[in-house]
Amino acid sequence: MKKLKQYTWTFLGIGLGALGGYLYYAYVGCESGSCAITSKPLNSSTYGAFMGALLFSLFQKEKTKN
Repeated sequence: MKKLKQYTWTFLGIGLGALGGYLYYAYVGCESGSCAITSKPLNSSTYGAFMGALLFSLFQKEKTKN
């Protein structure tokens, strides 16, 4: 439970990033199908989840040991 609380921002970023990636695929996407990331919803969602995790992990505080 302690680890889960420690990475709350990262998990939130994964969820929001995946949702954003899917929405990007659905509304913008790639018409020709030749785009590597936006041609399939799984690729777009995975990329969005990864980027969201990186972005939101910037907000978590690190504990320092004395």
